[in-house]
Amino acid sequence: MSTVDEDAPPADEARARRREQRGWCWYDWANSVFPTSVTTVFGSLYLTSVAATAAEADTATNGPTPCVDAAGQSSRLVNCDISLLGLHFPAGSLWGYLLSVATVLQVLVVPLMGAIADRSTNKKPLLAGFALGGSVATAAMALVSGGDWGLGVVLFILGNIGYGTSVAIYYSYLPEIAAADERDRVSTNGWAFGYLGGGVALALQLVVYLSRDSLGITEGQAAQIAFVTSGVWWSMFTLIPLRRLRGRHDRSHLAPARGGALTAGFRELGDTLRHAKAFPLTLAFLGTYLIYTDGISTVANVSAQYGSEELGFETDVLITTILIVQFVAFVGGLLHGLVAKRVGAKKTIMGSLVVWVVVLGLAYFVQAGQAVQFYALAGGIGLVLGGTNALSRSLFSQMVPPGKEAQYFSVYEVGERATSWLGPLLFAVMASTTGSYRYAIISLVVFFFVGLVLMAFVPVRRAIAAAGNRPPELL
Repeated sequence: MSTVDEDAPPADEARARRREQRGWCWYDWANSVFPTSVTTVFGSLYLTSVAATAAEADTATNGPTPCVDAAGQSSRLVNCDISLLGLHFPAGSLWGYLLSVATVLQVLVVPLMGAIADRSTNKKPLLAGFALGGSVATAAMALVSGGDWGLGVVLFILGNIGYGTSVAIYYSYLPEIAAADERDRVSTNGWAFGYLGGGVALALQLVVYLSRDSLGITEGQAAQIAFVTSGVWWSMFTLIPLRRLRGRHDRSHLAPARGGALTAGFRELGDTLRHAKAFPLTLAFLGTYLIYTDGISTVANVSAQYGSEELGFETDVLITTILIVQFVAFVGGLLHGLVAKRVGAKKTIMGSLVVWVVVLGLAYFVQAGQAVQFYALAGGIGLVLGGTNALSRSLFSQMVPPGKEAQYFSVYEVGERATSWLGPLLFAVMASTTGSYRYAIISLVVFFFVGLVLMAFVPVRRAIAAAGNRPPELL
């Protein structure tokens, strides 16, 4: 555990602060394996396959014909239905619906835990509990086999809750470990470090997957090994920030909680939402961000499914593609920072959104089986993936009234999770109704186009000044 001694010499204090900040960045490295390996690659492919197996088994038992389309061709993912609570939908749409449900459940849990964390004098047990709980659920996904997709759904939802809640608590440390002029650097370093960590973990899992024949394991068993190693990776590297982050937090400035920390936390959140009406330009930017970040997360989460089901790529091609995205995103994040220094954050974000529109337009025309085209598409996504959100977070921090950073970022996090189910839902509905993932992927353009138009009308400089902060020279 690292603490900063207020009486220490400046050099010692600076070293202690940097050590704690580096420790904080390690949690980005630790948790990135979940959205990368589990959500983007192995989770979507494996659970979709398990659901299709269950649907085929059910059809063979209860129906005289297999899963075929109107032309009599086998179509196990689009025309093979599974059922849940009386609802029937194609096996290929399971992942989109699951992402939507998991996100909605996150919205119910994250604010509760965030309120408790804001009132707690020691947030590390909460961070540890949700991080380690999520990692255990992730590793347990290796138990899913045959057609038992229901177990996979439950475990993924638990892992997703652990991931989302631990990240919210992790973000809340930033104002405590970094001064205002340090946060952009610390936040950007953590974001880039996270992409690097996710890429390294996925590369190791790719070695196992590509060597599965020589190891004597099946494709499904390679995915199960990826779940176990993802859980171990997440929990093992979480120990570093748990050791270096401060354990005690001064909450003496807060009024005594009536009815407990949970009630007080929600009361403060309600006050913030009411007072935020005095800063409509800040809310305008936040609303714009919530639209295009939904598109970003959806593209990241469904890209592997698009490559597999629509373009016919094998899993090794898909994993290689995700690796390209991860490592290019590391460079892209740094590049966004350099461009923002020259033209400003707003113009850089708008340029990034234009690239997103172009990339999704090109995704529609990628030919099935053409891996080089898909790799080039991955490079384009990687260039804008991390930088767009990183600059948005930095820009929003300047629009927050001084002394209200934690409360406004709570609204930021809750809002992001409250709206991020729309993209997966649109993707799933379009795939179900059209029978084509091409229409599903091109439909996501709407999030970036609307975000681009709205961003053009947000007066960023006035928003920063209205919040009581001094606008930088370039925006």
